[in-house]
Amino acid sequence: MDPNTIPLGTDIYIPGYGKAVAADIGGSIRGNIIDIAFDSRAEALQFGRKYLVIYTM
Repeated sequence: MDPNTIPLGTDIYIPGYGKAVAADIGGSIRGNIIDIAFDSRAEALQFGRKYLVIYTM
């Protein structure tokens, strides 16, 4: 997550995923893009790449 868009430590809700915390800065993640950690590659592929509205809590 880009900390200029979503500050680190912010609680967020991602539809289809659930609650999460902005806790990591991806090296090439900028602006309105986030990356999400999954337990397996299969889970990540199942979730896929999406355009979603996320919510701060």
